[in-house]
Amino acid sequence: MLPSNIKALILDMDGVIWKGDAPIGDLPATFKRIRERGLKFVFATNNGTKTPKEYRQKLAELGVEIDASQIVTSALGIGFMLSQRFPRGTKIFVIGEDGIRLALEEKGFEILSVENAPEAEAVVMGIDRGITFQKVAEATLLVRAGVPFYTTNTDRTFPTPRGEIPGSGAWLSVVTSATGVEPIVAGKPFPYLMELSLEKLGTKKEETLVVGDRLETDIAAGQSVGCPTALVLSGVSTKEQADEWMPQPAMITNSLSALVS
Repeated sequence: MLPSNIKALILDMDGVIWKGDAPIGDLPATFKRIRERGLKFVFATNNGTKTPKEYRQKLAELGVEIDASQIVTSALGIGFMLSQRFPRGTKIFVIGEDGIRLALEEKGFEILSVENAPEAEAVVMGIDRGITFQKVAEATLLVRAGVPFYTTNTDRTFPTPRGEIPGSGAWLSVVTSATGVEPIVAGKPFPYLMELSLEKLGTKKEETLVVGDRLETDIAAGQSVGCPTALVLSGVSTKEQADEWMPQPAMITNSLSALVS
C-alpha cells in the first residue's frame, strides 16, 4: 500500500501504536515488516507525560525495540522552544507530569511548586493526572496577570480501550475560558514536532509519510510541512470525518499494520 518513494515514517503513538496500555495489532510483526522494507522511523507524539526513555521501555514491553532518540514528544518540543526564549534559571509554573518537568529541567529551568507559583515567569500546561483546582486557579491568575502562556498540545481527548478521556486541551480550555488568552502551542498541529522529526530522520519531506489517527493534529501537522499523510482508523478520527477533510490525506487505512503490509 505504501508508495515506492516513501523512505521514512513519522508515527503518532496514542491511537496508532496503542490505546491506553493495549497494543493495536501485532506490533512486533508490524515493526519487523517496517524494517524489512528498509523504512526509517521516529515517533512524534503530543503526549508529553513520559520521557523518551519511558516510552522506549513501554515499546520494549510490547515487543518493539527502538532507541530513545527515535522519540520526539511535545515536552521536548516545548523545552527547546522555551530555551530559545528564556534564559536558564527562569522560573516556570507547570501543570504537567514528569515528561514535561524533566524536559524543562534539562534546559535549566526552575520548576515552581503550587505554593511558589506567584513567582512564575512563564506558565506551561500539558496533561496532568494529578490536576487540582488550586493548580488551575494559580495558572489562571498568572495568565490574567500577563505571564507568558504555553502548552504542549491542544488535544481535547486521547483514546483508551474504554473510549476517549480528557486530554490536555480539555483542561487547557478551563484556563483559556477564564482568561481569554490562547497559549503558544509546541505540539501538533503546529509544525515544530514535524520539523524535529525530519531533522532526526534526515529524509526529504516528500519521501516521509506522517501517520496518525487525528485529522486536526497529526494529519494537519504533516500537511503543514508538506509531507504526505496517512490516517489510520484505529484511534479518534473516522472515515466519514476524513472524507470531509481538505486537503484529503494521501492514504486512509484501518491500522498501521495494514498500511505497511
